[in-house]
Amino acid sequence: MAIEVRELECFLVLSEELHFGRTAERLYLSQSRVSQLLQSLERRIGGPLFERTSRRVALTPLGKELLTSLRPAYAALERVVENAREYAACVKGKLRIGFQGAANDEILRAVSAFQSRNPNCLIDVCELPLNDPFGALRRGTVDAAVVLLPVAEDDLVVGPVFSRHPQTLAVCQRHRLAERASIDAEDLAGETLIAFSGPAPGYWRQAQAPTQTPSGALIHRGPDVNTLQEGLSLIAANRGAMLVCQPTAALNGRAGIVTVPLTGLPDSALALVWRRGEQTPSVRAFAEHLKA
Repeated sequence: MAIEVRELECFLVLSEELHFGRTAERLYLSQSRVSQLLQSLERRIGGPLFERTSRRVALTPLGKELLTSLRPAYAALERVVENAREYAACVKGKLRIGFQGAANDEILRAVSAFQSRNPNCLIDVCELPLNDPFGALRRGTVDAAVVLLPVAEDDLVVGPVFSRHPQTLAVCQRHRLAERASIDAEDLAGETLIAFSGPAPGYWRQAQAPTQTPSGALIHRGPDVNTLQEGLSLIAANRGAMLVCQPTAALNGRAGIVTVPLTGLPDSALALVWRRGEQTPSVRAFAEHLKA
């Protein structure tokens, strides 16, 4: 016989209040619903639990016997649920974080702060391919990922956005724009931009290598690459240019390549993302460290 917790809760409250109206108020139910629950419990047990008259409500001997046994059992059940809630809210186990490219200082600081404050949770970091920002998340091989914006996936949640930096254009030192102090997005008209191939959605690849200037002038699509290092090799060979943020440009300096500050396009930015409905306590805690 299945136990209906709502029936037991109704019985316990009514045994305290001895009044159907006050019981209904405490349980946010109608009085008729309280009566239905009580009657169902009495049928389940096989006898009346309360004596009900127009003036008073009182426990029957059967009701008193049930109350004596039920109170400690119900309190134990509440403790079990509370213990489970505390366990679910505890940051422990392992947290797997993926990131595109090199982990920058902000990511490393967040990892260090998280690990020092949550010693019972081991954090693992792994590099994600630049041409597949969301695949590891969907396969379940990471719990959250630090990826380049934009992110417009229905099954993913975008958490804290950080590491906003202006774009630069990486070009071969023989490129016509290499000696410019800065360039505008409109100067990309007629240029060839190296793009990422692979399973990344079209809107994301378009953001990393636009095919039009803001005014609509054509930008040629160059060779597709899978990694940043492949792109840098093509840039050094003067096969095209590539958009990179300032920190990435500084971290990946290479002979024969110069980076020129670029205006007129949105800043590069990173975000922590995770699967919708799967924000674990560990993911939530790590997200808070990235916000700091």
